[in-house]
Amino acid sequence: MTDTHSFQLSWRLSQHARRLLTLALAGLAIAITTGRPVFAGVAAPAILLLAGWRRQRPREVTVTVDVARQLVEGDEGAVGVEISGYGGYTVRARLHASAGYTMGALQRQACAAGYTARVPFRAGHWGTSPVGTLEVTLWDRLRLSEGRAVIALPRTGCYPLPADLRGRVSLNRLPSRHGERTSRAAGEGIEFAGVRQSVPGDRQRRINWAATTRNGTLQLNTFAVERTQNVVVLADATADVGEPGTTSLDLAFRAAAGTINRYLAGGDRVGLIVYAATLSWIGPGVGQRHFHRLMDLLLSSERGWDSRGGLRRLPRAALPPGALVVAFTPLLDSRLAATLRDLRERGFTVLVVDVLTAEPAPSRSQVVTLARRVWRLEQQAVRFTLTEAGIPVVGWDGRASLDEPLAPYTQRVMLAGRT
Repeated sequence: MTDTHSFQLSWRLSQHARRLLTLALAGLAIAITTGRPVFAGVAAPAILLLAGWRRQRPREVTVTVDVARQLVEGDEGAVGVEISGYGGYTVRARLHASAGYTMGALQRQACAAGYTARVPFRAGHWGTSPVGTLEVTLWDRLRLSEGRAVIALPRTGCYPLPADLRGRVSLNRLPSRHGERTSRAAGEGIEFAGVRQSVPGDRQRRINWAATTRNGTLQLNTFAVERTQNVVVLADATADVGEPGTTSLDLAFRAAAGTINRYLAGGDRVGLIVYAATLSWIGPGVGQRHFHRLMDLLLSSERGWDSRGGLRRLPRAALPPGALVVAFTPLLDSRLAATLRDLRERGFTVLVVDVLTAEPAPSRSQVVTLARRVWRLEQQAVRFTLTEAGIPVVGWDGRASLDEPLAPYTQRVMLAGRT
Protein backbone atom coordinates (compact mmCIF):
# COMPACT_ATOMS: atom_id res chain seq x y z
CA MET A 1 0.00 0.00 0.00
CA THR A 2 1.23 3.49 -0.87
CA ASP A 3 1.05 6.51 1.46
CA THR A 4 1.90 10.08 0.42
CA HIS A 5 2.27 12.86 2.98
CA SER A 6 4.05 16.19 3.44
CA PHE A 7 6.41 16.50 6.41
CA GLN A 8 7.83 19.60 8.07
CA LEU A 9 11.61 19.99 8.07
CA SER A 10 13.58 21.02 11.13
CA TRP A 11 16.52 23.20 10.05
CA ARG A 12 19.78 23.75 11.91
CA LEU A 13 23.47 24.42 11.34
CA SER A 14 25.27 21.44 9.92
CA GLN A 15 28.30 19.98 11.65
CA HIS A 16 30.45 21.40 8.85
CA ALA A 17 29.03 24.91 9.44
CA ARG A 18 29.62 24.62 13.18
CA ARG A 19 33.27 23.74 12.57
CA LEU A 20 33.66 26.75 10.25
CA LEU A 21 31.98 29.04 12.79
CA THR A 22 34.28 27.77 15.54
CA LEU A 23 37.32 28.38 13.35
CA ALA A 24 36.19 31.92 12.46
CA LEU A 25 35.44 32.91 16.05
CA ALA A 26 38.68 31.40 17.30
CA GLY A 27 40.73 33.29 14.66
CA LEU A 28 39.03 36.61 15.43
CA ALA A 29 39.40 36.11 19.18
CA ILE A 30 43.12 35.33 18.87
CA ALA A 31 43.64 38.30 16.54
CA ILE A 32 41.96 40.70 18.97
CA THR A 33 43.70 39.23 22.02
CA THR A 34 47.22 39.19 20.59
CA GLY A 35 46.85 42.24 18.37
CA ARG A 36 48.13 40.29 15.37
CA PRO A 37 45.86 40.70 12.31
CA VAL A 38 47.40 37.66 10.64
CA PHE A 39 45.13 35.42 12.71
CA ALA A 40 42.12 37.27 11.30
CA GLY A 41 43.29 36.19 7.86
CA VAL A 42 43.07 32.58 9.01
CA ALA A 43 39.39 33.15 9.85
CA ALA A 44 38.62 34.89 6.56
CA PRO A 45 37.98 31.74 4.42
CA ALA A 46 35.58 30.38 7.03
CA ILE A 47 33.74 33.71 7.15
CA LEU A 48 33.47 33.80 3.35
CA LEU A 49 32.01 30.33 3.29
CA LEU A 50 29.50 31.20 6.00
CA ALA A 51 28.47 34.22 3.95
CA GLY A 52 27.00 31.83 1.41
CA TRP A 53 24.25 30.87 3.87
CA ARG A 54 20.92 30.43 2.11
CA ARG A 55 17.95 31.83 3.97
CA GLN A 56 15.23 30.58 1.68
CA ARG A 57 14.85 26.92 2.37
CA PRO A 58 11.99 24.44 1.75
CA ARG A 59 9.78 24.11 4.78
CA GLU A 60 8.52 20.65 3.93
CA VAL A 61 9.05 17.73 1.61
CA THR A 62 6.60 15.30 0.09
CA VAL A 63 7.37 11.67 0.85
CA THR A 64 5.70 8.67 -0.79
CA VAL A 65 6.24 5.35 0.97
CA ASP A 66 5.23 1.98 -0.46
CA VAL A 67 5.32 -0.93 2.01
CA ALA A 68 3.86 -4.42 1.75
CA ARG A 69 1.07 -4.62 4.35
CA GLN A 70 0.92 -8.41 4.77
CA LEU A 71 3.87 -10.74 5.18
CA VAL A 72 4.65 -14.11 6.75
CA GLU A 73 7.47 -14.77 9.21
CA GLY A 74 10.73 -15.06 7.27
CA ASP A 75 9.38 -13.37 4.14
CA GLU A 76 11.31 -10.62 2.39
CA GLY A 77 9.67 -7.31 1.57
CA ALA A 78 10.78 -3.91 0.39
CA VAL A 79 10.17 -0.28 1.30
CA GLY A 80 9.90 2.04 -1.68
CA VAL A 81 10.67 5.72 -0.96
CA GLU A 82 10.10 8.68 -3.25
CA ILE A 83 10.95 12.22 -2.08
CA SER A 84 10.01 15.42 -3.91
CA GLY A 85 9.76 19.15 -3.18
CA TYR A 86 13.34 19.57 -1.91
CA GLY A 87 14.48 22.13 -4.51
CA GLY A 88 18.17 22.05 -5.35
CA TYR A 89 19.21 20.54 -2.03
CA THR A 90 21.09 17.29 -1.59
CA VAL A 91 18.95 14.49 -0.16
CA ARG A 92 19.91 11.54 2.01
CA ALA A 93 17.49 8.92 3.30
CA ARG A 94 18.13 6.36 6.01
CA LEU A 95 15.83 3.63 7.32
CA HIS A 96 16.07 2.40 10.89
CA ALA A 97 14.45 -1.01 11.47
CA SER A 98 12.07 -1.74 14.33
CA ALA A 99 12.42 -4.81 16.54
CA GLY A 100 11.63 -7.96 14.59
CA TYR A 101 12.77 -6.60 11.22
CA THR A 102 16.16 -6.67 9.49
CA MET A 103 16.98 -3.97 6.94
CA GLY A 104 19.16 -4.47 3.87
CA ALA A 105 21.27 -1.92 2.01
CA LEU A 106 19.53 1.10 0.49
CA GLN A 107 19.37 0.88 -3.29
CA ARG A 108 19.20 4.29 -5.00
CA GLN A 109 17.21 4.28 -8.23
CA ALA A 110 17.55 6.73 -11.10
CA CYS A 111 14.50 8.97 -11.45
CA ALA A 112 14.19 12.41 -13.05
CA ALA A 113 11.17 13.37 -10.94
CA GLY A 114 12.96 13.24 -7.57
CA TYR A 115 14.78 11.06 -5.08
CA THR A 116 13.77 7.40 -5.36
CA ALA A 117 15.16 4.48 -3.38
CA ARG A 118 14.30 0.94 -2.37
CA VAL A 119 15.26 -0.81 0.86
CA PRO A 120 14.73 -4.58 1.27
CA PHE A 121 13.83 -5.98 4.68
CA ARG A 122 13.03 -9.31 6.31
CA ALA A 123 10.24 -9.97 8.80
CA GLY A 124 11.58 -11.96 11.74
CA HIS A 125 8.54 -12.39 13.99
CA TRP A 126 4.78 -12.28 13.64
CA GLY A 127 2.84 -9.25 14.82
CA THR A 128 1.61 -5.85 13.69
CA SER A 129 4.07 -2.96 13.98
CA PRO A 130 5.80 -0.28 11.87
CA VAL A 131 8.71 -1.61 9.84
CA GLY A 132 10.80 1.24 11.22
CA THR A 133 11.44 4.97 10.76
CA LEU A 134 12.64 6.94 7.75
CA GLU A 135 15.13 9.75 8.38
CA VAL A 136 15.29 12.35 5.59
CA THR A 137 18.14 14.89 5.61
CA LEU A 138 18.59 17.86 3.23
CA TRP A 139 21.81 19.86 2.73
CA ASP A 140 22.49 23.04 0.76
CA ARG A 141 25.26 23.25 -1.84
CA LEU A 142 27.94 24.21 0.71
CA ARG A 143 26.55 21.85 3.40
CA LEU A 144 26.13 24.75 5.83
CA SER A 145 22.58 23.95 6.89
CA GLU A 146 20.65 20.72 7.15
CA GLY A 147 16.96 19.98 7.41
CA ARG A 148 15.74 16.79 9.04
CA ALA A 149 12.45 14.96 9.20
CA VAL A 150 11.87 11.64 10.97
CA ILE A 151 8.92 9.73 9.52
CA ALA A 152 7.27 6.67 11.03
CA LEU A 153 6.69 4.07 8.33
CA PRO A 154 3.20 2.54 7.98
CA ARG A 155 2.31 -0.45 10.11
CA THR A 156 2.58 -3.83 8.46
CA GLY A 157 1.12 -7.15 9.53
CA CYS A 158 3.31 -10.24 9.71
CA TYR A 159 1.37 -13.50 9.89
CA PRO A 160 2.69 -16.44 11.93
CA LEU A 161 4.59 -18.99 9.86
CA PRO A 162 2.02 -21.79 9.27
CA ALA A 163 3.08 -25.11 10.75
CA ASP A 164 3.51 -27.91 8.27
CA LEU A 165 0.33 -30.00 8.12
CA ARG A 166 -0.70 -32.28 5.26
CA GLY A 167 -3.26 -34.61 6.81
CA ARG A 168 -6.73 -33.72 8.04
CA VAL A 169 -8.90 -35.16 10.78
CA SER A 170 -12.20 -36.46 9.44
CA LEU A 171 -15.36 -37.10 11.46
CA ASN A 172 -17.68 -40.01 10.81
CA ARG A 173 -20.73 -37.72 10.84
CA LEU A 174 -20.72 -34.56 8.72
CA PRO A 175 -23.38 -31.83 8.48
CA SER A 176 -25.75 -31.76 5.52
CA ARG A 177 -23.79 -29.13 3.63
CA HIS A 178 -22.31 -29.88 0.21
CA GLY A 179 -18.53 -29.77 0.02
CA GLU A 180 -15.48 -31.75 -1.10
CA ARG A 181 -15.11 -34.28 1.73
CA THR A 182 -16.47 -37.78 1.12
CA SER A 183 -18.92 -38.80 3.84
CA ARG A 184 -20.24 -42.21 4.85
CA ALA A 185 -23.78 -41.32 3.75
CA ALA A 186 -24.94 -42.43 0.30
CA GLY A 187 -26.22 -39.79 -2.07
CA GLU A 188 -25.60 -37.83 -5.26
CA GLY A 189 -21.81 -37.93 -5.19
CA ILE A 190 -18.94 -39.06 -7.39
CA GLU A 191 -17.14 -41.39 -4.95
CA PHE A 192 -18.09 -45.03 -5.57
CA ALA A 193 -19.57 -46.60 -2.41
CA GLY A 194 -20.89 -50.01 -3.50
CA VAL A 195 -23.64 -51.93 -5.30
CA ARG A 196 -27.24 -52.55 -4.24
CA GLN A 197 -30.40 -54.04 -5.69
CA SER A 198 -32.57 -51.73 -7.71
CA VAL A 199 -35.87 -50.40 -6.36
CA PRO A 200 -38.63 -48.53 -8.18
CA GLY A 201 -37.65 -44.95 -8.88
CA ASP A 202 -33.89 -45.53 -9.33
CA ARG A 203 -32.08 -43.97 -12.26
CA GLN A 204 -31.26 -46.36 -15.09
CA ARG A 205 -27.92 -44.68 -15.86
CA ARG A 206 -26.54 -46.11 -12.61
CA ILE A 207 -27.19 -49.75 -13.49
CA ASN A 208 -24.18 -51.98 -12.92
CA TRP A 209 -24.51 -54.43 -15.83
CA ALA A 210 -21.71 -56.73 -14.65
CA ALA A 211 -23.31 -57.23 -11.22
CA THR A 212 -26.75 -57.54 -12.82
CA THR A 213 -25.51 -60.36 -15.09
CA ARG A 214 -23.93 -62.25 -12.17
CA ASN A 215 -26.91 -61.96 -9.78
CA GLY A 216 -29.74 -62.21 -12.27
CA THR A 217 -31.42 -59.14 -10.72
CA LEU A 218 -31.04 -55.47 -11.52
CA GLN A 219 -28.10 -54.00 -9.56
CA LEU A 220 -27.21 -50.29 -9.20
CA ASN A 221 -24.02 -48.42 -8.27
CA THR A 222 -24.19 -46.29 -5.13
CA PHE A 223 -22.04 -43.25 -4.42
CA ALA A 224 -20.99 -41.38 -1.29
CA VAL A 225 -22.22 -37.83 -0.98
CA GLU A 226 -19.62 -35.04 -0.62
CA ARG A 227 -20.00 -32.91 2.48
CA THR A 228 -18.06 -30.10 4.13
CA GLN A 229 -16.77 -30.26 7.68
CA ASN A 230 -16.96 -27.48 10.28
CA VAL A 231 -13.62 -27.01 12.03
CA VAL A 232 -13.09 -24.56 14.89
CA VAL A 233 -9.48 -23.75 15.80
CA LEU A 234 -9.00 -22.60 19.39
CA ALA A 235 -5.74 -20.73 20.08
CA ASP A 236 -4.84 -20.23 23.74
CA ALA A 237 -3.32 -16.76 24.23
CA THR A 238 -3.44 -16.69 28.04
CA ALA A 239 0.24 -17.65 28.46
CA ASP A 240 3.49 -16.82 26.69
CA VAL A 241 6.25 -18.91 28.27
CA GLY A 242 9.44 -20.40 26.86
CA GLU A 243 12.42 -19.26 24.83
CA PRO A 244 11.89 -16.14 22.69
CA GLY A 245 10.75 -17.15 19.23
CA THR A 246 9.48 -20.56 20.38
CA THR A 247 7.21 -19.62 23.25
CA SER A 248 3.91 -21.36 23.85
CA LEU A 249 2.13 -18.42 22.20
CA ASP A 250 4.37 -18.65 19.13
CA LEU A 251 3.70 -22.36 18.76
CA ALA A 252 -0.04 -21.98 19.36
CA PHE A 253 -0.41 -19.27 16.72
CA ARG A 254 1.81 -21.03 14.16
CA ALA A 255 -0.06 -24.28 14.64
CA ALA A 256 -3.38 -22.45 14.36
CA ALA A 257 -2.25 -20.76 11.13
CA GLY A 258 -1.14 -24.08 9.64
CA THR A 259 -4.39 -25.81 10.60
CA ILE A 260 -6.53 -23.00 9.20
CA ASN A 261 -4.55 -23.00 5.96
CA ARG A 262 -4.79 -26.78 5.53
CA TYR A 263 -8.50 -27.18 6.22
CA LEU A 264 -9.50 -24.17 4.10
CA ALA A 265 -7.42 -25.57 1.23
CA GLY A 266 -9.34 -28.86 1.63
CA GLY A 267 -12.71 -27.14 1.22
CA ASP A 268 -13.78 -27.26 4.88
CA ARG A 269 -15.42 -24.41 6.78
CA VAL A 270 -13.03 -23.07 9.40
CA GLY A 271 -13.59 -20.75 12.36
CA LEU A 272 -11.23 -19.34 14.98
CA ILE A 273 -11.47 -18.63 18.70
CA VAL A 274 -8.66 -16.78 20.48
CA TYR A 275 -8.98 -17.61 24.17
CA ALA A 276 -7.52 -14.93 26.48
CA ALA A 277 -8.67 -12.45 29.09
CA THR A 278 -10.99 -11.15 26.36
CA LEU A 279 -12.54 -13.72 24.04
CA SER A 280 -12.28 -13.07 20.28
CA TRP A 281 -13.82 -15.27 17.61
CA ILE A 282 -14.97 -15.56 14.00
CA GLY A 283 -17.45 -18.20 12.87
CA PRO A 284 -16.62 -20.85 10.25
CA GLY A 285 -16.30 -19.76 6.64
CA VAL A 286 -14.47 -20.58 3.43
CA GLY A 287 -12.23 -18.86 0.92
CA GLN A 288 -9.02 -16.84 0.80
CA ARG A 289 -10.72 -13.70 2.06
CA HIS A 290 -11.90 -15.62 5.13
CA PHE A 291 -8.32 -16.86 5.68
CA HIS A 292 -7.08 -13.26 5.90
CA ARG A 293 -9.88 -12.40 8.32
CA LEU A 294 -8.81 -15.23 10.61
CA MET A 295 -5.13 -14.24 10.40
CA ASP A 296 -5.98 -10.61 11.17
CA LEU A 297 -7.88 -11.80 14.23
CA LEU A 298 -4.78 -13.66 15.44
CA LEU A 299 -2.69 -10.50 15.14
CA SER A 300 -5.22 -8.07 16.59
CA SER A 301 -6.65 -10.11 19.45
CA GLU A 302 -5.77 -9.30 23.04
CA ARG A 303 -3.38 -11.60 24.84
CA GLY A 304 -2.66 -12.36 28.46
CA TRP A 305 -4.34 -13.76 31.55
CA ASP A 306 -6.78 -11.97 33.83
CA SER A 307 -8.05 -13.53 37.05
CA ARG A 308 -11.32 -11.63 36.68
CA GLY A 309 -11.89 -12.52 33.03
CA GLY A 310 -12.17 -15.66 30.99
CA LEU A 311 -15.16 -17.71 29.94
CA ARG A 312 -15.86 -21.28 30.93
CA ARG A 313 -18.56 -21.66 28.29
CA LEU A 314 -17.88 -20.59 24.71
CA PRO A 315 -20.64 -18.84 22.72
CA ARG A 316 -22.91 -21.01 20.60
CA ALA A 317 -22.50 -18.76 17.54
CA ALA A 318 -18.80 -19.66 17.37
CA LEU A 319 -19.47 -23.40 17.49
CA PRO A 320 -21.73 -24.93 14.82
CA PRO A 321 -23.32 -28.24 15.85
CA GLY A 322 -21.11 -31.23 15.10
CA ALA A 323 -17.98 -29.13 14.65
CA LEU A 324 -14.49 -30.49 15.18
CA VAL A 325 -12.65 -28.35 17.77
CA VAL A 326 -8.84 -28.38 17.60
CA ALA A 327 -7.28 -26.55 20.55
CA PHE A 328 -3.65 -25.41 20.71
CA THR A 329 -2.79 -24.63 24.31
CA PRO A 330 -0.08 -25.04 26.98
CA LEU A 331 -2.87 -26.03 29.43
CA LEU A 332 -1.69 -23.56 32.05
CA ASP A 333 -5.15 -22.06 32.60
CA SER A 334 -7.51 -24.33 34.54
CA ARG A 335 -10.51 -22.42 33.18
CA LEU A 336 -9.68 -23.46 29.62
CA ALA A 337 -9.45 -27.10 30.70
CA ALA A 338 -12.93 -26.75 32.19
CA THR A 339 -14.10 -25.11 28.95
CA LEU A 340 -12.80 -28.02 26.88
CA ARG A 341 -14.55 -30.54 29.12
CA ASP A 342 -17.75 -28.54 28.77
CA LEU A 343 -17.42 -28.70 24.97
CA ARG A 344 -17.08 -32.46 25.15
CA GLU A 345 -20.17 -32.73 27.35
CA ARG A 346 -22.07 -30.65 24.80
CA GLY A 347 -21.32 -33.26 22.12
CA PHE A 348 -18.40 -31.66 20.28
CA THR A 349 -15.39 -33.64 19.11
CA VAL A 350 -12.38 -32.01 20.75
CA LEU A 351 -8.70 -32.60 20.02
CA VAL A 352 -6.04 -30.86 22.16
CA VAL A 353 -2.47 -30.16 21.01
CA ASP A 354 -0.18 -29.34 23.94
CA VAL A 355 2.34 -26.63 22.93
CA LEU A 356 4.12 -26.30 26.28
CA THR A 357 7.86 -26.87 25.85
CA ALA A 358 9.16 -25.06 28.95
CA GLU A 359 9.14 -25.77 32.67
CA PRO A 360 10.45 -24.04 35.82
CA ALA A 361 14.24 -23.82 35.88
CA PRO A 362 16.01 -26.48 37.97
CA SER A 363 17.73 -25.49 41.19
CA ARG A 364 19.64 -27.08 44.06
CA SER A 365 17.12 -25.64 46.48
CA GLN A 366 14.85 -28.31 47.94
CA VAL A 367 11.95 -25.87 47.94
CA VAL A 368 12.35 -25.20 44.21
CA THR A 369 12.73 -28.90 43.48
CA LEU A 370 9.56 -29.67 45.41
CA ALA A 371 7.72 -26.85 43.60
CA ARG A 372 8.77 -28.30 40.23
CA ARG A 373 7.44 -31.72 41.21
CA VAL A 374 4.13 -30.25 42.33
CA TRP A 375 3.90 -28.26 39.10
CA ARG A 376 4.51 -31.39 37.02
CA LEU A 377 1.89 -33.32 38.96
CA GLU A 378 -0.64 -30.55 38.39
CA GLN A 379 0.08 -30.59 34.65
CA GLN A 380 -0.33 -34.35 34.54
CA ALA A 381 -3.59 -34.08 36.44
CA VAL A 382 -4.99 -31.56 33.93
CA ARG A 383 -4.11 -33.81 31.02
CA PHE A 384 -5.55 -36.85 32.81
CA THR A 385 -8.89 -35.13 33.41
CA LEU A 386 -9.14 -34.24 29.71
CA THR A 387 -8.27 -37.77 28.62
CA GLU A 388 -10.83 -39.22 31.03
CA ALA A 389 -13.44 -36.92 29.48
CA GLY A 390 -12.71 -38.45 26.06
CA ILE A 391 -10.48 -35.62 24.78
CA PRO A 392 -7.25 -36.80 23.12
CA VAL A 393 -4.17 -34.78 24.15
CA VAL A 394 -1.02 -34.82 21.99
CA GLY A 395 2.19 -32.82 22.32
CA TRP A 396 3.97 -30.68 19.71
CA ASP A 397 7.43 -29.14 20.14
CA GLY A 398 7.24 -26.73 17.19
CA ARG A 399 10.15 -28.32 15.32
CA ALA A 400 8.55 -31.36 13.70
CA SER A 401 5.55 -31.38 11.41
CA LEU A 402 2.10 -31.32 12.97
CA ASP A 403 1.40 -34.53 11.10
CA GLU A 404 3.54 -36.49 13.56
CA PRO A 405 1.45 -35.96 16.72
CA LEU A 406 -1.82 -35.95 14.75
CA ALA A 407 -1.05 -39.08 12.73
CA PRO A 408 -3.27 -41.42 14.87
CA TYR A 409 -6.25 -39.16 14.13
CA THR A 410 -5.60 -38.11 10.52
CA GLN A 411 -5.12 -41.66 9.28
CA ARG A 412 -8.56 -42.85 10.40
CA VAL A 413 -12.06 -41.45 10.86
CA MET A 414 -12.80 -40.02 14.31
CA LEU A 415 -16.10 -40.83 15.95
CA ALA A 416 -18.10 -37.67 16.45
CA GLY A 417 -20.11 -37.06 19.60
CA ARG A 418 -18.94 -40.20 21.42
CA THR A 419 -16.70 -40.73 24.42
